[in-house]
Amino acid sequence: MKKKLLSAALVAAMTATMLTGCGDGAKGNSGSGDVTLKWAIWDESTTQYWGDIKKAYEDSHPGVTIEMVDLGSSDYMTVLATELSGDGSDFDVVTIKDVPGYATLVQKGSILALDDYISKDKVDLSKYAGATDQVLVDGKLYELPFRNDFWVLYYNKDLFDAKSVAYPTNDMTWDEYDELARKMTDTTFGSQVYGGHYHTWRSCVGLMSVLDGKHTILDGNYDFMKPYYEMVLAQEADGVVRKYSDLKTEGLHYSAAFSGGDVAMMNQGSWFIATLMTNIKSGEYDSSLCGNWGIVKYPHAEGVEPGSTLGTITGLSVTTVSDTPDAAWEFVKWVSGEEGAAVMASSGNFPAIMTDEVKKAITSLEGFPQDDASKAALDVSNLYLEVPYAPNVSEINSVLDSYHGSIMTGEMSVDDGIKAMNEEVQKIQNQ
Repeated sequence: MKKKLLSAALVAAMTATMLTGCGDGAKGNSGSGDVTLKWAIWDESTTQYWGDIKKAYEDSHPGVTIEMVDLGSSDYMTVLATELSGDGSDFDVVTIKDVPGYATLVQKGSILALDDYISKDKVDLSKYAGATDQVLVDGKLYELPFRNDFWVLYYNKDLFDAKSVAYPTNDMTWDEYDELARKMTDTTFGSQVYGGHYHTWRSCVGLMSVLDGKHTILDGNYDFMKPYYEMVLAQEADGVVRKYSDLKTEGLHYSAAFSGGDVAMMNQGSWFIATLMTNIKSGEYDSSLCGNWGIVKYPHAEGVEPGSTLGTITGLSVTTVSDTPDAAWEFVKWVSGEEGAAVMASSGNFPAIMTDEVKKAITSLEGFPQDDASKAALDVSNLYLEVPYAPNVSEINSVLDSYHGSIMTGEMSVDDGIKAMNEEVQKIQNQ
């Protein structure tokens, strides 16, 4: 289990002011103050914020019990969809892990549209930085995000200092990033330094191209991805980054790559921040190799606003089988609001609502880099979801993932791989 980044006392102190005045507790449809809400989650034992949320909500809502049911992280959304389609399902609130799974639950009629609740309680959706607009289904919203992870650029300050090279900045184009990665590369056997690192996910390469706000993975024509595949493959060929095929064969995780101390820069999600701080503090990561780190905003194409980045949201939905949907909504609203945001931030995780208080809470945590650039990296100007909603998004995602692998292993050329993406996705869209 991950060690807590803050003591219980500090967590309580940080959230106390935000929890004041939350009301006398959620009410079930029966009008009774005593209600149990069954909540579907994953990885309870290794994810601190599940328990933090449960405790904070129960403490501030007398009479409400949150019963967490761990469905495991492997194929979570598939397991959840099966659970909700079976007889006798009694979940009240479910956690939405990804957009394809969200689409499935909407299509199955398993979760409620929240628009009437949102309107009645005057929930300000603008606080979600445009994320909710990208998961509308025929103009309706079936989830509220409570966690929002976005991509930043991590870097090893010691490696830059050793070469007397200036650190990355919060306003770099991809061309400038490529130049910097090459400057930091040392291919000498036994003392190798990789200028950059990409995990094997498609999002690490192909989605660099959607930060202009004009393209998404739903387009059906992916010619716009070509320059980024060419940049990464050229970096592989020149030893600037590890090869995709080697990473797949070795099973090297991005966390092991960065914590090994031979990676100068790595594009990765904000979720890695809490892992870095926790594992350096516990000694699981050797602080002499990776303890002096920083972050900057994600690089961008020429002409794109700095702070434009990719995002993934984790949301909450009310099930259509809940006997207490009003109480379930109160829980969803609270967790996805500023009170829940304070709880998330207390363990170094990134809530969907990034207030100044939340940013201060995260940057004040022990182990967060204290340079101004790292703190400013948390300011996002434009957030584009890696996977926006579409009824057939799961099929599209599968096609793009498949040909991403073919391109990166050299099985197909960039041109042939993108041509195949175009043809196969257009077939899906024309069905």
